[in-house]
Amino acid sequence: MRYRVGQGVDVHAYCVGDHVILGGVRIPYHQGIAAHSDGDLVYHALCDALLGAAALGDIGQHFSDKDARWRGAAGAVLIAEVMRLVQAQGWQPVNADVTVLAQAPRLAEHVLAMRSHIAQHMGLPIQAVSVKATTAEKLGFIGRGEGIAAEAVVLIASAVMDSPL
Repeated sequence: MRYRVGQGVDVHAYCVGDHVILGGVRIPYHQGIAAHSDGDLVYHALCDALLGAAALGDIGQHFSDKDARWRGAAGAVLIAEVMRLVQAQGWQPVNADVTVLAQAPRLAEHVLAMRSHIAQHMGLPIQAVSVKATTAEKLGFIGRGEGIAAEAVVLIASAVMDSPL
């Protein structure tokens, strides 16, 4: 077996709105997320982690914000396409670990639903998906409530044996 690790980060500013979407879950909030797509930075960070692990570039190369096809696109659509690309190269995800950095909204009651959505879209058991949230202790743009960030790490595996040379 061959293994690779990938990591991804996504950051967005808040804007006028009444909800955020994280890990495919609509969460009521007094602001929205400024983005070309639906702003689901959990899925965006996972896409970058998967693409990086498989050495397939980054989310901007595949889903340009200059391409009208992706305007308002759901994070689930993006991760489905990334999974197709990764699997076409012979890779399968083993696990995913996501951390959301946000002063607000509070996410504890939404973590299980996020894990479930991510597991479904990545073809993983829910036990292989971790979602955590932390605040920025009121420091920086996150702490001032100006934006939100997510970090993701994934492990992918291939059944193809590496050459010893």
